[in-house]
Amino acid sequence: MSVIKLSDKFATFSEQWAPKLVGSVDDYDVKIVKIEGDFVWHEHADADELFFVIDGKLRMDFRDRSETVNAGEMIIVPRGVEHKPFAESECHMMLIERTGLANTGDGAASERTRAPEAI
Repeated sequence: MSVIKLSDKFATFSEQWAPKLVGSVDDYDVKIVKIEGDFVWHEHADADELFFVIDGKLRMDFRDRSETVNAGEMIIVPRGVEHKPFAESECHMMLIERTGLANTGDGAASERTRAPEAI
């Protein structure tokens, strides 16, 4: 039990679309990630996801609309909802996801598929 300073954790890496594991709560991982550009369309049939923007701006695309998420805001994507994160410029986020959840969803792996690395 110690304080986790997210700014220090973000300073340890530069790669984008590579989630870093900073802790866990019961059966959920707490991850941080830097993103820029487009991700892949995907969904998680049996798991919700929480995206909390620390710095920058996220656009979460859905098949029928888009939502803009600014620093200090979050969005929860319910299970089974197809979505695609996008950031015009680098965006820092904290994610809360069920342990073992593939970042690219339930389908086949892609070039963006990454297992979280503990930092």
